[in-house]
Amino acid sequence: MKTIIINIKELIQVRDNNIEILKGEEMKTLPTIKNAFLVIEDDIIVDYGSMDKISDDKYGKTINAEGRIVMPTWCDSHTHIVYAGNREGEFVDRINGLSYQEIANRGGGILNSAKKLQETSEDDLYSQSEQRLKSVMKLGTGAIEIKSGYGLNKEAELKMLRVIKRLKENYDLPIKATFLAAHALPTEYKDDKQAYLKDVVDNILPAVVKDNLADYIDVFCETGYFSPEDTQYVISAAAKHGLKAKIHVNQFTSIKGIDICVSNNALSADHLEVMTEEDIDKLKGTKTMPVALPSCSYFLSIPYTPARKMIDSGLPLALATDYNPGSTPSGNMNFVVSTACIKMKMTPEEAINAATINAAYAMDLSESHGSITRGKKANLIITKVIPGYAYLPYSFGENNIEKVFINGKEL
Repeated sequence: MKTIIINIKELIQVRDNNIEILKGEEMKTLPTIKNAFLVIEDDIIVDYGSMDKISDDKYGKTINAEGRIVMPTWCDSHTHIVYAGNREGEFVDRINGLSYQEIANRGGGILNSAKKLQETSEDDLYSQSEQRLKSVMKLGTGAIEIKSGYGLNKEAELKMLRVIKRLKENYDLPIKATFLAAHALPTEYKDDKQAYLKDVVDNILPAVVKDNLADYIDVFCETGYFSPEDTQYVISAAAKHGLKAKIHVNQFTSIKGIDICVSNNALSADHLEVMTEEDIDKLKGTKTMPVALPSCSYFLSIPYTPARKMIDSGLPLALATDYNPGSTPSGNMNFVVSTACIKMKMTPEEAINAATINAAYAMDLSESHGSITRGKKANLIITKVIPGYAYLPYSFGENNIEKVFINGKEL
C-alpha cells in the first residue's frame, strides 16, 4: 500500500544520494524541501518533492502534515537500557557531594546495577527494558544500540543479551547488541583483573558468539577500569569472531584509548568528554566515528565533549543518549540534540546531522536509515505545528513530536 504525506511545511535531511558520513563543514548543511510531499510504499520511502510535482498515482492513505516538519527518526547508537531497577539513591548522594568515582569506590555505580540485575529474573528484566524501549520510540528514536555490561558474570551477561535478542524479535526498529562484560571489575575479581578478563575472553565470549547474541564488542577504557592494553586484549579476541569494536573512551581521562580505537578501526569511540589536541588529530582521516553523550555530562556535571573544536578541525561527530541507570537515566534524543546546541555550541543543522546520518553510521545503518532518501526505510517523525526545525532544540522542555512511523507504520 502507498501512503502519501502532503503539505509538509519542511521535509528535512533530504539526500538524493546516500551519504555515510558528514565531517567538519559538511555538518553545517541540512538539505530541506519546503511545501513538500513524501510517499511511502509498505516500509520504504519511494518518492518525495515539492507539492507542485505530485504525480497522479492512487494512494491508499493520505496524511495532511500542514504546518509540520517531517524528518528521519533519531538513531541512538549508545544505550544501556537493559537494566534492573534504578539508582536514585546515588543521585541524591551526588547532590550531597559525592562524585561518580567516589560512589563507585563504595560499591555503588556499575556494581550496584550488576547486583540488582543478577537478582532479577529474565522475564522481569525484559518487561522493564521493553517499557523503556517503547518510551524512546514515542520520543522519535527509530534505531537503537543496546549494551550488556550490568551482568559481570557469564549467567547475567548472557541474560542481558538474550533480553536484547527478544527485543529485536518483537520490535520492528533496528536494534544492535553490544557485548560489554569489560564494563567494571566484579567484586570477586577486585584483586585479579587479568583473571576476569581471561574469563570474559575464554568463557563468556564464546557463549555469546555461539548463540549469536552480539553485533559488537565494547570495553570501558578508563582510569580505574580497563587500560588500553586490557582493551586491546578483549577486542582482539572478539575480532577473531567477527565482532567490531565500539569503545567507551576518554570519559574522565585521556589514556591513549583513542590509539586503540584508531588502530583497530573501531566503528565508534564514545564519550570523549576529555580530548587532547593529539586525540583529535589521531581521529582525523579514520573510519572511527566520534560519539558524544551530552546528557551524561549534564547529569554528572562533568565536561562536555568539545564538539566545536572537533567539528571545526574537520572531524565528524555523532550524538547518542547513553541511557543507563547511573549516569543518564533518560533516552530522550530530543533533549540530547537540544543539549548539544545549548552546551556544546553545535548549530541545529550540525546536531540534527549528528543524530541522524552520523549516528546511523555508528550503528552500520548508513544504507537503510538516517536520511530522507529513496529506498531507505520509512522511519519518520512528524512534528507538531512548529515554526521551523531550529525550534526543536530551542524548545528543550517540550515534546514537539506528533507522530512516529517505524517501517511505514504509525506507532
